[in-house]
Amino acid sequence: MEKMASGKDLSIVISLYNEEESLRELIGWIEQVCDREGYSYEIIMVDDGSRDSSWNIIKELSSSDSHIKGISFRRNYGKSAALYCGFKAAQGRVVVTMDADLQDSPEEIPEMYRLVTEDGFDIVSGWKQQRKDNKLTKNIPSKLYNATARRITGIKLHDMNCGLKAYRNEVVKNIEVYGEMHRYIPYLAKNAGFDKITEKPVRHQKRKYGKSKFGVERFVNGFLDLLSLWFLSTFGKKPMHFFGFTGMLMFLAGGVLTIWIIVSKLIDQANGTAFRPVTEQPLFYLALVTLLLGFQLFLSGFICEMVSRNSSERNHYNIREEL
Repeated sequence: MEKMASGKDLSIVISLYNEEESLRELIGWIEQVCDREGYSYEIIMVDDGSRDSSWNIIKELSSSDSHIKGISFRRNYGKSAALYCGFKAAQGRVVVTMDADLQDSPEEIPEMYRLVTEDGFDIVSGWKQQRKDNKLTKNIPSKLYNATARRITGIKLHDMNCGLKAYRNEVVKNIEVYGEMHRYIPYLAKNAGFDKITEKPVRHQKRKYGKSKFGVERFVNGFLDLLSLWFLSTFGKKPMHFFGFTGMLMFLAGGVLTIWIIVSKLIDQANGTAFRPVTEQPLFYLALVTLLLGFQLFLSGFICEMVSRNSSERNHYNIREEL
């Protein structure tokens, strides 16, 4: 079996917040699976500012088990921040992410690992076909959300937001997860050139302890984040293509309307027919607003282009290999 220089086959990154009841059971289950498969592995637990005894339990487990590493935030920063730090620390050939609430089954890890190492996928995303959540508050919004995500990103995943995923190590080292972008890691990876993405149906278990830390509002926030990510990935390095083109169209439309109003008035004057003063025509103000908006959009594109050209990331490219 091919291994990385670190000697580890697998890194399991777990972001958690107030999950003291489930940690011991989860770690025992993960280790049972990994030991059975003969993996060399590490478990990286990122405590996202928990207010219960989660961190004390992690320290206790780590002191008696060399597989366990821990990172503790001083306050709650969110799942993206936790995954960013976990990815930075991961040394395994394959990096698996999962939640700490026991709803993700470690029994899925071996097949996901195989899909990355043997079938050559960059990302294997879990697909919770039979969800154990409330149908009204979780299932239906999730289906609408995922349908929108598939449409915008072009990635045919049924469950983009599933926390159980497996990545080639190179993927997590070449993407930056920030804000609330943990939902769209496959899209971030695709934009970075890692487009071998598949999904695997996984078993979803009913929450055993505590309650969910996410509400219905995450779907609204997720949609807004998706639009932001789509815009940045499409026009981030060429903002003038969007603002300049849109502004030019609006400016031309406003110009055509203005010319039409003036020409129409001159024709009416020449024919001696009655006409309304230009300033009394609603169309004149519509044309004026369109001209101003077009000019402002074009100017915004120009300013954004100047900012983009001075960005430290303007010549950042992911290189596959060099000879």
